Amino acid sequence: MKKNNTKSQVRAKVRWGIVGILALLLLAGSFDAPGYFNRAINKVNAVTYIGLPNIPEKNFNLGLDLQGGAHLVYQANTSGLTGEEKGPSVEGVRDVIERRVNGIGVSEPVVQTTKVGDDYRIIVEMPGVTDINEAIKMIGETPILEFKEQNDEPSRELTEEERQGMNDFNKEVKTRAGEALQKIKSGSDFAEVVTEYSEDLVSKNNDGYMSFIGVTSQYPELYEWAGGVSEGTVSATLTESYEGYNILKRGAERDGDGQISASHILICYLGSESCDSPIYTKKEALEKAQEIYDQANAGNFAQLAIDNSTDFSNKDEGGDLGYFGRGMMVPEFEEAVFNADVSQIVGPVETQFGYHVIYKTDEKPSKEYEMWRVMLRTKKEIDILPPSDPWKNTDLSGKQLERSEVVSDPQTGAVQVSLGFDNEGKELFKEITTRNVGLPVAIFLDGQPISVPTVNEPISDGRAVISGSFNLQEARLLSQRLNAGALPVPIELIAQQSVGASLGAKSLNTSLKAGVVGILIVMLFMLLYYRLPGLLSVIALTLYVTLTLAVFKLIGVTLTLAGIAGFILSIGMAVDANVLIFERLKEELKEGKSLKAAVEEGFLRAWTSIRDGNISTLITCVLLIWFGTSFVQGFAVTLAIGVLLSMFSAITVTRVLLRFVAPWFKEHGSWLFLGYKKQ
Repeated sequence: MKKNNTKSQVRAKVRWGIVGILALLLLAGSFDAPGYFNRAINKVNAVTYIGLPNIPEKNFNLGLDLQGGAHLVYQANTSGLTGEEKGPSVEGVRDVIERRVNGIGVSEPVVQTTKVGDDYRIIVEMPGVTDINEAIKMIGETPILEFKEQNDEPSRELTEEERQGMNDFNKEVKTRAGEALQKIKSGSDFAEVVTEYSEDLVSKNNDGYMSFIGVTSQYPELYEWAGGVSEGTVSATLTESYEGYNILKRGAERDGDGQISASHILICYLGSESCDSPIYTKKEALEKAQEIYDQANAGNFAQLAIDNSTDFSNKDEGGDLGYFGRGMMVPEFEEAVFNADVSQIVGPVETQFGYHVIYKTDEKPSKEYEMWRVMLRTKKEIDILPPSDPWKNTDLSGKQLERSEVVSDPQTGAVQVSLGFDNEGKELFKEITTRNVGLPVAIFLDGQPISVPTVNEPISDGRAVISGSFNLQEARLLSQRLNAGALPVPIELIAQQSVGASLGAKSLNTSLKAGVVGILIVMLFMLLYYRLPGLLSVIALTLYVTLTLAVFKLIGVTLTLAGIAGFILSIGMAVDANVLIFERLKEELKEGKSLKAAVEEGFLRAWTSIRDGNISTLITCVLLIWFGTSFVQGFAVTLAIGVLLSMFSAITVTRVLLRFVAPWFKEHGSWLFLGYKKQ
């Protein structure tokens, strides 16, 4: 009884294997040719209304020789570079060219470098390109490096019609706001008016409640109104703010954190954050800050700041920081200045930026007011004008960049990229960083941002570092791109070949016909010579072809004529594996073994030959991919994928099929199996 259960379990596994093979065949086929399956799905949906989803369509990637396009060869002029600079510089130009080709909209381009003797060449293949002259023009242009700052200006002025429309809209809003105000004056509940009119969704969901607002809040007009009325007051007129028209109600008041005004003198040191031009060690900076503190007083503090401070954003104003509240300064600085008395000088205070000597000039209390409001939103120019480019050009570009290199932070060891400008670039960079303290300045290469660092302080010596969470390889790539934009290697077009689309289509059709005819002949041979096992090999071969094409499409293999040749050759490898198995099966049957035993023994004896042959082919493919050129690599890739899947087809699929049909016959099989001996 136990033995019968075991046989049933084995048979069940075989049946599930058949189900898996059919499912895999259906899945791969639908991925290869989704159009046929989608038409069937649409017909089913039209009859049953069950709404089956369509299969996403994805095309095969066709190479230059099949799709047509352009093949260009450039030679790089590296005569002005040292031996160490040549390789990275040429790779930088290759990187620029690849981005330019992608910008043209070329699908699956190939851009690679090669060395012929002492010459460096860049090979560009662009499938599907119709205007080769335009492509050559774009590739040959000098790489463009740009420094841009945030654009807060409208892209254009409003037209008279647009301005009139905005004004009319705002008049209607003001009229509606007046109606809401009149209802409140007539005794309507404030919360009801909020629900009917207010367009501030946050406060509207809370009956208009805004919580407490302070002097540093984003509502200066509302804060000013609240400071002039008493608790419980509802505004008698409309209050206009940046957002629109407001009807306000004031609640309780409470003490705020207060505001402080102060000046400071910063002495940074080598390794402190944002210290652009360190001249002190940490110990020397502390001694200098202590020296300044000892001589500072209310009368000379501003001049000491002008003469000594390394905070270029305010040193010319005597270090004046203006008024600020809590949370606007770093904790160490904030604790020192808020605990000091007015007119007191404190220091040296250490922060991550260096040592500070601080002069507290004023302190004033502030109140916070509890507020409710009804808000009706008006339109502004920015709401009507189309969105402008978030970045605007500056006069600083790659032509002023002298050199970029990879460096490391001496304190933390973090990888950074340094920039060095010429004299013109120093002045431009100083102007840009001065007006963008606390704001980002973007570095663009060929119209794409490659880094967007934030300016911590003005930089006057024309040197800066780009710091971020990148590793050494990423920093080298960034430096390489910057140098390629600043000092491009001249390139010269030395070869040009245009492949017409008609030639590509003809090559593709011829190759496909050859492949289909070859597969059909092989299937016919297997069917006639090996009979039933041959029929099973045809099924396995069908799954192999379908699955291989699906893998090509899934991983994005670019099919070329050489690649198709590799695929067809792999079909021969798949057939060869089946031939070895069937010949072993025939020998076992001739020796009088049962069909079941012959099937198992045939696979075991054929496996070593299949394994050794396929492994040797795969080793060859690896070498071709490693050392070969693009066409040879395409051949090797398709052949390698085909060989791997052919092993799966022969060893797994064919074996499952033979195990499935073997119990249908007598112990020693029938005439459908070569080697059969009538008992």
